Order: sequence, then structure tokens, then C-alpha cells
Amino acid sequence: MTLKESDTGTSATTLRIAGYQIPVGREVDENAERICGAIEQAAEAGVDILLTPEGSLSDYRPDFDANQVESALERVTAEARRRGVGLALGTCFEESNGKRYNQLRFYRADGEYLGFHAKILLCKSLSNPSGVGEADQYATVPLRVFHWSRDIDVAGLICNDLWANPGCTPQPDPHLTIQLAGMGARIVLHAVNGASRREDEWSDLARQFHETNLRKRAKASKLWVVTVDNCDPIDSPCSSPGGVIAPDGSWAFRSESKGEQLFVHEIEL
Repeated sequence: MTLKESDTGTSATTLRIAGYQIPVGREVDENAERICGAIEQAAEAGVDILLTPEGSLSDYRPDFDANQVESALERVTAEARRRGVGLALGTCFEESNGKRYNQLRFYRADGEYLGFHAKILLCKSLSNPSGVGEADQYATVPLRVFHWSRDIDVAGLICNDLWANPGCTPQPDPHLTIQLAGMGARIVLHAVNGASRREDEWSDLARQFHETNLRKRAKASKLWVVTVDNCDPIDSPCSSPGGVIAPDGSWAFRSESKGEQLFVHEIEL
């Protein structure tokens, strides 16, 4: 894993955020081991929040072992609490109501659990409406904002929540970033686990679509957006660029297009 840190100044209100471009695998314990290693590096870099990709703990699949994921979650959150690192942790998870959610779970540096964002724009192929998709496999909850500190409210989005891909979203674009800005969010943590990892014309078009949406929506909403993708297989380009986008739509930091990487950026508010 490489660690890259961007150069910024300092101001009265800052948040130091790390994004972990992790190769997400099917083995939950291996995913947890990687995330714990990233927590250690993040702690050494003085990070406030570590963001991981969609499904980074459980793997991105609805048939996960709920008990195994719960046990791994306890391990990861205990390590983050011990190290004093907050989390925006991407995982699929079964709540006490028996429903399964594709989540981004928020924890403060002292371990306090703030709650979760559940993916809202659950994917389902419009070309095969009778087929099974995320909309049939996961539940969701209303959009919300998390009060991180006295001066900072943050929010989470998962993959298609942000770009509302017209080929796999069976509902009108609700412009969730604009809604979050109206709810008081200043930073959106965006966890991705995309499928376009080939190097061909269609996959390149999908990457262009993802980047354009990231930048346009950050600018339209005047929000900071921190985004990170699954990088498995590590020798193929990620489906979406990772890094930090400023409220003017420019890249404040952009990660490598391939391979495992932990990046750190200090956001000035």
C-alpha cells in the first residue's frame, strides 16, 4: 500500500481525511486486516476520518455471512477507537430488524457510532426489469446528515447515489448532493465499488461519466466530495477516479488510477 499526502495550508476549521483505495475481496477477514492496516497508517498521519469503498469489509454482495461481518466490524471499529481515527466505513450489514443494507457507517475518533447512510439509488438493469438487482436485495433509509463536530456536518453517498447512472437507476435523478447541501452538509464521503474495470471504449466512457458527475455535482452543490473505489484487480484501472474534489469542481487531490493506495488530504472550511 502506498501513502500519498497532499500539501495544504492550515486554517481555523479543518478536517483531515484519508481515502483507502482497497482491493476488495470475498474474504471478510482479509478485508478487515487491510482496513486495520490502513487505520494504523491513518493514525500515524493524524487523520480525522478514514473513508473506505462500498462493501470494503463485507465484499459487495448480498449473500454475506452476517455473523462474520458483525465480528469483523467489531474488530475494525475497536482498532479505530484505539488509534483515535474516525471512520466512514463501507460495508453491507444486517441490522437488528433483519434487513440488509448497503451502508456507509460513521464513527467518531472516540468510537461513538453516529449511524449509517444506506444506498438509495439501488441498481437494477433497465434492460432486464424482470431480473434481480440491488433494489430487490437491500433495504434503504431516508437521506441524512451527520454532525461530526461543532463546525462540520458531513454526509455519505454510495456509488450510484451520486451519479444516478441512467442505465441502471429505475427512478428519476433525485440530485442527492443538492439535497445534502440544503440539509447543511459541507463534505460528502462517497464510497464506490464499480464494475467498469476493463480497458475498452465502453468502460472508458463510464469513467468519463463518473468523473464529470463528481465534478459537476460538487460544483453545483458547493460541496467538498471525497471519493474512493475498489481497486481489484490491482492491474486494472478503477471504475471511477478517487481523491478529493473542491466546491468549485476542481480536483484538490487525485489518486492513482490503479492499485492499492491510501491518500490523505486536509480540507479547509
